Amino acid sequence: MNGLLKFITCGSVDDGKSTLIGHILYDTKLLYTDQERALELDSRVGSRGGAIDYSLLLDGLMAEREQGITIDVAYRYFTTDRRSFIVADTPGHEEYTRNMAVGASFADLAVILVDATKGVLVQTRRHARICSLMGIRSFVFAVNKMDLVNYDRGPFEKIREQIEELENELGLQGVKIIPLSATTGENLTKPSAIMNWYEGGPLLDWLETVTVEPAGHEEGFYMPVQRVCRPDHTFRGFQGQIETGEIRIGDTLKVLPSGTKAGVKNILAGDKPARAAGEGQPVTIELDTEVDISRGSVLVKDTVLHTASHFEATLLWMDDEALTHSRALFVKAGTRLIPGKIDGIRYTVDVNTGEHRNATSLKKNEIARCSISLSSPIVVDTFSSHRTLGELILIDRITNATAACGIIETVFDAGEQNMEKIGPETRAKYMGQTPFLILADNVRKAEEIERELLSQGLHTMQVRESGERLVFAAALLQQAGIITVIPGESLESPTEKQLRQERRPELVLDLREGGPEKDRLLYENTINYTYY
Repeated sequence: MNGLLKFITCGSVDDGKSTLIGHILYDTKLLYTDQERALELDSRVGSRGGAIDYSLLLDGLMAEREQGITIDVAYRYFTTDRRSFIVADTPGHEEYTRNMAVGASFADLAVILVDATKGVLVQTRRHARICSLMGIRSFVFAVNKMDLVNYDRGPFEKIREQIEELENELGLQGVKIIPLSATTGENLTKPSAIMNWYEGGPLLDWLETVTVEPAGHEEGFYMPVQRVCRPDHTFRGFQGQIETGEIRIGDTLKVLPSGTKAGVKNILAGDKPARAAGEGQPVTIELDTEVDISRGSVLVKDTVLHTASHFEATLLWMDDEALTHSRALFVKAGTRLIPGKIDGIRYTVDVNTGEHRNATSLKKNEIARCSISLSSPIVVDTFSSHRTLGELILIDRITNATAACGIIETVFDAGEQNMEKIGPETRAKYMGQTPFLILADNVRKAEEIERELLSQGLHTMQVRESGERLVFAAALLQQAGIITVIPGESLESPTEKQLRQERRPELVLDLREGGPEKDRLLYENTINYTYY
């Protein structure tokens, strides 16, 4: 029997994902008698005029059955004579893209459905990109609903060309394209006599025999610490799952991020002693030296990992609220949860073309390359080098909701980051804003401007001093990266002249009546987005 295959079904809304999995379970007799009977009864009031609606096996929520769509991820476990499977049936509607991303994070292979009457759609492309982002390397494009095009080869060949373009664009490997009908069962579990022009075999046969290529060999041994076990004063063990490599009693391990070393005294696999343990095993490791280790530390041997507080990552933004300025978040990488923030958006990715576009905001379901900084260095690496330490999620610090998920592309070592000179530009960058000096007509107008800026999450302060004291305070706030608002009552001609001389012209916005229109337009852009 071949090894366990974890796969995901995805694609645009109403492409037939749930029907496909349900029909496979039904045809292969993998349902209990009461499940089969319940399916037949439920189908009598379904959307197929009394014919069996196989999607009901997966779509269990009332809202899913009412709307005829998948909303939540449905996991199914089944075994055929040749293989065991875990499948995640994911929603196709754009509103539930984040649910689809959750399913993709566990899978080794993606079955992407394409409606034969519609071809490759925007959501099809988005799902393919997300699967690729999550490290999936094997893809099956199931061209479904061939019965609606009379099983004609022409529409299939046109869609094949679209898929091959997408394959080249994303650099996908191990791609299989299969024409089928999830409703009628053609080419699903056995070869189709109607589509005898296709000789590639049915979908289930492919899933039972395909060899999924590993994501890549990771050198050495490493284990992120999930828990410190201290049942009494005689024992202190460090628990976690071995991500790669092997460990034996007597081996010397390095502890990151501290860099201290210690020998392996004992290994427990479950509650049983072991001489050695390998990749994928949950273990408890006891060391021969008292070392400061906590959740988030990483035990390593014969491998190089980074300790960093700054990196770039490709993110799928999942929050309903758009990212419009620097935003405080929790970053979950490995087993470590730490405060962090998005410093800037390098570019967003056009789902249709793959084109990189400049952006000043990030909306729900958009994919972007972003710069992220943390409150202190942690152990991370690029996704291509060490998968577990290269995955991350961003969590809103107020709602505790997952705001984004993604992978680390580039890591700046802590040493490199510490070499950065801290000045006004650095402070402004980490605040996510430009330290403008704003001139207002009067105190009332200055207060309105300040309140508007604060409502956008920007750091600002109104100054009502005069003369040299005003110039000194404004200079100090600019050094701190803060947007400074000055009411007209505080301004005398020599003072304004001195303020302008000490600022770059583009950093002074005159919003007083009769001021330059360009300054007003720049301000309006500022309250929407103000990365330095």
